[in-house]
Amino acid sequence: MKTAGAAWATASLALFFLAAPACAQTPEEGETTNNPFPDPIETEEGLVVVDVVEFAEVPDSDGEAARMMLLVDEPGTGRMFVNDMRGPLHTVSYDGSQVELYVDIDEPQWGLGNVDYSGRERGFQSFALHPEFGQEGAPGYGRFYTWTDVEDTEPEADFRPDGGDNVHHTVLHEWVAENPEASAYDGGLPRELMRFEQPFGNHNAGLIAFRPTAVPGDEDYGLLYIGSADGGSGGDPLNLSLDMSQGFGKILRIDPLGSDSRNGAYGIPATNPFVGESDNGILEEIYASGMRNPQRFGWDPANENLFMADIGQNIVEKVSLVPPGGNLGWNEWEGSYRYLERSAVSLEDPRSDPAVTYPAVEYGRYDPLMDDRVAVTGVHVFRGGAHPVLEGRVLFADFVVGEILHFDADDIPEGGTEGIRRVLLRHEGGEPQRFLDLIQEKNEEQGRDPSPRTDIRFGTGPDHRFFLLNKHDGVIREVLPGG
Repeated sequence: MKTAGAAWATASLALFFLAAPACAQTPEEGETTNNPFPDPIETEEGLVVVDVVEFAEVPDSDGEAARMMLLVDEPGTGRMFVNDMRGPLHTVSYDGSQVELYVDIDEPQWGLGNVDYSGRERGFQSFALHPEFGQEGAPGYGRFYTWTDVEDTEPEADFRPDGGDNVHHTVLHEWVAENPEASAYDGGLPRELMRFEQPFGNHNAGLIAFRPTAVPGDEDYGLLYIGSADGGSGGDPLNLSLDMSQGFGKILRIDPLGSDSRNGAYGIPATNPFVGESDNGILEEIYASGMRNPQRFGWDPANENLFMADIGQNIVEKVSLVPPGGNLGWNEWEGSYRYLERSAVSLEDPRSDPAVTYPAVEYGRYDPLMDDRVAVTGVHVFRGGAHPVLEGRVLFADFVVGEILHFDADDIPEGGTEGIRRVLLRHEGGEPQRFLDLIQEKNEEQGRDPSPRTDIRFGTGPDHRFFLLNKHDGVIREVLPGG
């Protein structure tokens, strides 16, 4: 790990450490443990403080704060889009002054079968605008995609687990706007591309995205990446993540404008790592495997490295560099360690399987910063110079307590907490704070009960602009450039 330098470390603060619980004592070699990380995340060296402002507010839905998941730029129409897990998709002007409903995909007229937004994890998970969305005459003109948990479990699923309950389905749809610049969606009914039958009610879906830096002529241009979790419950009881005949616990990559898939609704990219392996029972849609809950991923614009944040079972939260065809190890491995059960990993021979891609960084629930509640999210790599204090850093976060963290994108660490550094937020010249502190202060202004968690997500805009989302106060915050 490179020594923290002045180029990205702007401040050093004395921070109070909570005492680690007794179960977090340093384990011995060969033991089993629920805390393989005796060294806590560094909180002073390499600390970055960034200024944030309240940029825009997304309307409440069902009388509660919008459950925002993703914000992306659409340069062809000159605005950004942000979704709410309950079904609304909004547009946001570049100055934040106008937030308008573009489409509510939960309205009965669209025929999705009711968005299932019960619980904390289900709902309108993600969306992606085709890179040609605003380019008239292009094949992708007006097209966007939604990745949604729905209540309707009657249709035949393309991906079905061998076991579990048919709790709900997760469905990928394509929508086609007649005029992408219109203030509201003006197209017809969405087209279904793929459907998953979910065996359990938790961690079922994740992000969908086109690589934003791909241009016409690149082999990746117009290809849609899809994060699919292991089906839920705990410990991957159906052993789906490492089953290469299953779409669960994977990142998939498809051509949404193609038609050579088994159901004829999308295409299989010729450059996918397992093309030609269908006779061996391997899904050709698979880009990488062995994931528990690949909630978020993102690319390094400098070299197209793909980083993925994978929520752990109870012990290891990780961010990994994902190569094409990579096996991230779950459920044989939880991070760098052999997975034994929900409350234990083995310390014997960590990172010892050459066939497995191990994490760049990882941490656990007993780290003093985490307050015994963890779930990793991310991922954004800063390039382009708009945020010098974070240039060349991979930003990720824990969406429960809202700790924002970073590591070196050019000298990638090899597991554990050693390479992780911290980010704090400064609002209107105040003291540096955690994201949760800002949300709770806003909740008090709104007359809401202070939220105990953040459910932080990242958003991106034009000219390397960067935003912070959450599910508890409806506010989109922008990280100011400079520093």
